[in-house]
Amino acid sequence: MSSRPQQHGLPSRQQIIDFIASSDTTAGKREIARAFGLKGQERIQLKHLLRDMAEEGLIDGGKTAYHRMGGVPKVSVLRVVVVEDGEAIAVPDSWQPDDATPPPRLRLKEQKRGSALGVGDRVLARTEETGKGWIAHPMKVLPNKHEAVLGVVELDTAGKPWLAPVDKRIRNSSPIADLGGAEEGQLVLAEPAGRSPRSGVKVTEVLGDPLAPRAYSLIAIHKHGIPYIFPEEAIAEAEKAARLSLSEEHRQDLTDLPIVAIDPADARDHDDAIWAEPIPEEQGGGWRAVVAIADVSFYVRPGGELDREARRRGNSVYFPDRVVPMLPEVLSADVCSLKEGARRAAMVCHMTITPDGRVVDWLFKRAFVRIHEVIAYEDAQARIDAGSAADHLKNLWDAWHALNSARMARDPLELELPERRVTLDEQGRIAEVALRERLDAHRVVEEFMIAANVAAAKALESKVAPVVYRIHEPPTREKLLALKEYFATIGQKLALGQVITPSLFNRMIRDVTDPGEKALVMEAVLRSQTQAYYGPANVGHFGLSLGSYAHFTSPIRRYADLLVHRALVDAFGFEQPKPVNGLPPTTGLSDRDRDDLSRITDAISQTERRAMEAERDTIDRYVAAWLAGRVGEVFSTRITGVAKFGFFATIAGFGGDGLVPVSTLGREYFRHDEAARALVGEDSGMRYAVGDLLDLRLAEANPLTGALKFEVPDGEGASVEPRGSRPHEKRRSPAGRHAAGKRGRPGNIRHQGRRK
Repeated sequence: MSSRPQQHGLPSRQQIIDFIASSDTTAGKREIARAFGLKGQERIQLKHLLRDMAEEGLIDGGKTAYHRMGGVPKVSVLRVVVVEDGEAIAVPDSWQPDDATPPPRLRLKEQKRGSALGVGDRVLARTEETGKGWIAHPMKVLPNKHEAVLGVVELDTAGKPWLAPVDKRIRNSSPIADLGGAEEGQLVLAEPAGRSPRSGVKVTEVLGDPLAPRAYSLIAIHKHGIPYIFPEEAIAEAEKAARLSLSEEHRQDLTDLPIVAIDPADARDHDDAIWAEPIPEEQGGGWRAVVAIADVSFYVRPGGELDREARRRGNSVYFPDRVVPMLPEVLSADVCSLKEGARRAAMVCHMTITPDGRVVDWLFKRAFVRIHEVIAYEDAQARIDAGSAADHLKNLWDAWHALNSARMARDPLELELPERRVTLDEQGRIAEVALRERLDAHRVVEEFMIAANVAAAKALESKVAPVVYRIHEPPTREKLLALKEYFATIGQKLALGQVITPSLFNRMIRDVTDPGEKALVMEAVLRSQTQAYYGPANVGHFGLSLGSYAHFTSPIRRYADLLVHRALVDAFGFEQPKPVNGLPPTTGLSDRDRDDLSRITDAISQTERRAMEAERDTIDRYVAAWLAGRVGEVFSTRITGVAKFGFFATIAGFGGDGLVPVSTLGREYFRHDEAARALVGEDSGMRYAVGDLLDLRLAEANPLTGALKFEVPDGEGASVEPRGSRPHEKRRSPAGRHAAGKRGRPGNIRHQGRRK
């Protein structure tokens, strides 16, 4: 335990955080009390203070071991996710949802000879946070959990069955002790057949052809444990709810309003629609606007089977070939969906927008709407560009220009990062993989949704009602230090003594003129951000530069939004329906919701992360399948990451990420320069640094794992083009000078996700 002079009196929040951070061992309530000399009543006060700090998002953990929010306990159970050239990388085995950042990656140190760790191994380790990231010192290897493994049945030359894993983090196949009726080439679920790894695995479920259409999303569903079959009780309750009659007298009739839903062309559900009209100049100008959202809270009541299943799922999960909905389709795709020409129940937000884009007034109502038109983003944009849009569409664009001017004034974080889009044909085969185009039509809808989300948060605050906030905290000092080091390599300075704001990052991005360099700077800024999450204690939304922000606009697909709707029902005294046999009577928050909001928001933050990982994994598999027929081709790539065991590169203009193992770069030893984010040849001075452009040959594309592997072309004159001027650095073509080294295995591909 770190030495600290004892003091009398309750310590401050910052003193407690500093003590936890500097402690050499676990820091629980007892250790904190002893360090600060607390006794009797002061220990009771400390208990309440620690609880308050946990609710405020300052610390996490239990009473016997606290740690800084977003950090890792001093002694923690870790799971190995990557092993390359003897270096093991691990993540916390149980990463709690109230941590505001993705699981940190820790480098394992002090591994003894003969005790090499493999992917999936669990260790008890003492952790340490340094200026260059987290490291861990293994204390004890723990038995592995008996988790299901997804893989493909393969037979060796002797006819013995093996399970080839589809998780690219797992390198080795496992012997199959019990096939369970599975055949060679089939995708199966398996579990350990005994306590020892030598016992192999036994097949518990046969899933079919791993390369068949729709198989890639099925792999992600099983790998991440996403619930995809609704219990019969939940379906029965949904069908009963779908037949509910709506009260005419308790709802505002907006069916004559030419309100439109602007959505993706392949949208499975429609939960938001928008309308605006100008306010006459003599009345001050500006716009009156309505954001109409599907009134899911009327149909999904707290405490029922339907509600329990929605909470368990947390959100819908979207794949190129299917959606795993939060609600049964009778509600999500029919009764609740705002379909064109259909009369629907809605929760509406009336807003008054000033000429300079400020929302100065809002009013929430339950209403009836009839969607005038459902328009694809591309079609709405084409009408505006051609000048053929009707007035109701032009009004939306005019109101958006005002909202956008207010957005520019507050200067939120602007990260225009490419998003991959997979298009399938009618048979479920890949028709195209391309980068999704970002249109003004997307920005129009986004700004209306942000305005309504802010209004919902502030309306609930005005009633001192519970709020499920969408929280995005500022970057941690550790991440800012890493970003500062990166900026130094490209000739930019980041002074940590100043107030860190989104505007600061935006200015640094605007200072970069080269498009490729700008994309890398955006990615670096994105990596420095904490991950957004849900919680009942407001700390603002850093990325959007907003003090109060909630999710109100997507209750069909997000449980957080449904909770916000229920809070609005209570806060504004909206209609409570008549009791219906078999359905809960209230459409507001239940007592359990109010009393346990922290636990609920923790859970739905976790399901959101699960969905993001599953969606990302599936896109990776589709991209690998798309590229499988192009193995051997040379692509223009940009280096996006460097590690001791190799470097990662992305196909320019496409987004396929892959590894170039250092073992394929020839006989020369390459040193990993962490500060410069580069691999440097000891003899030649040859450098491979983040941001460099170079031609690489696609060596492997594995659709089952989503992993790609590149190699430097031999004798084709490929050269490294530095991302910027680097004086005193020697660069020359790698072609013709790298002898063919041993083939490395596909590496872990890094991804970044962003959701507001």
